[in-house]
Amino acid sequence: MENKKLIVDYITFDITPEMINESMEKNNGRLMVKGVLQRADAKNQNGRVYPRNILMREAKKYAEGPIKSNTAMGELDHPESTIVNLNNVSHNIKRIWWEGNDLMGELELLNTPSGKIAKEIVSAGIPLGISSR
Repeated sequence: MENKKLIVDYITFDITPEMINESMEKNNGRLMVKGVLQRADAKNQNGRVYPRNILMREAKKYAEGPIKSNTAMGELDHPESTIVNLNNVSHNIKRIWWEGNDLMGELELLNTPSGKIAKEIVSAGIPLGISSR
């Protein structure tokens, strides 16, 4: 059996209890979190540097595809596959935007088993990150 190495870049979201309460009140009980999804022109944990023009192109495709169609879902853990397993879905990316070289995102933590785990993690003050593949 072949030993596969999955390339993962992990960036922690900074979420405070106040942000959680405000989000739940503002969004009819739904928890929305914001943070950095990816950084352009900076070395990541894999030693890679993604040029801003490439990330801009791919972010535009993602915004016009999965985000626009409300299918930009992700899983709680780091799956081996790039295909999202609906049994493990924890969040859906609702929008993305640029702040300098940071590609920011707003995610809704879903009321799924994995989404509930993610909500509990952030509610307990444990840093939760996002990884991209």
